[in-house]
Amino acid sequence: MRPFLSHPFDDDKLKEECGIYGVIGLADAANFVALGLHALQHRGQEAGGIVSYDPTDGFNSARRFGYVRDNFTKPDVMATLPGDLAIGHVRYSTAGSKGHTAIRDVQPFFGEFAIGGCAIAHNGNLTNATQLRRQLIERGAIFQSSSDSECIIHLMARSMQKTLAERIKDALRAVEGAFSVIAMTRTKLIGVRDPLGVRPLVIGRLAEGWVLSSETCALDIIGAEYVRDVEPGEMVVIEAGALTSSRPFVQAASRFCIFEQVYFSRPDSIIGGRSVYETRRQIGVELAREAPVEADLVCPVPDSGTPAAIGYAFESGIPYGMGIIRNQYMGRTFIEPTEHIRNMGVRLKLNVNRALIRGKRVILVDDSVVRGTTSRKIKDMILDAGAAEVHFRIASPPTAWPCFYGVDTPERSKLLAATMSEDEMRDWIGVDSLKFVSLDGLYRAAGVPSGRDPRSPRFCDACFSGDYPVAPSDKIAEGFQMKAAE
Repeated sequence: MRPFLSHPFDDDKLKEECGIYGVIGLADAANFVALGLHALQHRGQEAGGIVSYDPTDGFNSARRFGYVRDNFTKPDVMATLPGDLAIGHVRYSTAGSKGHTAIRDVQPFFGEFAIGGCAIAHNGNLTNATQLRRQLIERGAIFQSSSDSECIIHLMARSMQKTLAERIKDALRAVEGAFSVIAMTRTKLIGVRDPLGVRPLVIGRLAEGWVLSSETCALDIIGAEYVRDVEPGEMVVIEAGALTSSRPFVQAASRFCIFEQVYFSRPDSIIGGRSVYETRRQIGVELAREAPVEADLVCPVPDSGTPAAIGYAFESGIPYGMGIIRNQYMGRTFIEPTEHIRNMGVRLKLNVNRALIRGKRVILVDDSVVRGTTSRKIKDMILDAGAAEVHFRIASPPTAWPCFYGVDTPERSKLLAATMSEDEMRDWIGVDSLKFVSLDGLYRAAGVPSGRDPRSPRFCDACFSGDYPVAPSDKIAEGFQMKAAE
């Protein structure tokens, strides 16, 4: 029996898109890919897959449900993936059959063309995939999955270009939205980012080999050296130990996803030359400056609220304490055997340190508020433990708009900040105070002077501002209302 793939605690969090990884020029490349995917597990826990190439055995693939550690550490599985070239993917469904992934939806996808085979792994979301899929089916394409990423394979099949790298360019010029793609042919490892650079992709070196990864933490796990980011709108092709670069798209100003800094990326990763941990700690500093309150204790909602709580405590001078303890063995694939157990909700994953909390005025620091249901449950737990007051401080602005670029978010009507003011949210959650970091404060924490200054670099902050850098054409066709121009 397959376990449940979510838990009441996680239902109130934005889901982490996907993670991609590729290796060329190292013997048993699939083993390095498995290690890299393990480091990227936070980006997708539903399923994972690896494709490898060996001149004798050709292309081989393995796709499995569940964690990397439970599937790609087994000798009998890894023995089927020989070669010095491999790519992999860990998945959380942001498009396709959400919540009930079929094995056919698990990447990497593979296509055998007249000019050779090619496998692709995609992180992001194609905002015109519904239109593309309809057009491709009308022209005779037969889809095997419900994933938007499969459109890339079919677009490649229809390209008249003479190399697979050029066909990838052709295909990606036809798509809209956000994409970081790793692809492999028999001799090449290819990495591409969309013109806005919404999703991350980095380059590493290990001995004579090369690595492409969603995050630098997955370079560290195999001892690879970080070289640089793949730049927005860039394609890199690695073959015979050499890397070449091209710019296949119309140039645009970068709009990297700000929520990578807030929540998605691991705190030990480096983004754009800046420590994710340091950015999150600095968000806490900004919060303490913007929203001070008299209290006895600053506590993180583990684990993503921890760096911001440390920053808040440092700036405010209020002691930091682990008032909430996370069950490290809970896992996201916890099997909920009875309705009674299911209704325990957050308590299965978090427990209050009662001896520390009792009688204290507590500041809880969390990364975000989505539906708000988990915030209410945590508040109840803190009060049940004897806290005198509960104050929430949130390390991101109010999440008022859904993401269409590779993050699974509820529809807008289910986002608390889309239907309530800050004061109304405070009363609904039932806390003594509730404050969010401002958008400008978030930009300052990320090392950018202001999110409102047109001369400053911009992130994609659509989930906070409603300013979508690429119009989500499929969703607009379904009736989604964009924010009115100010």
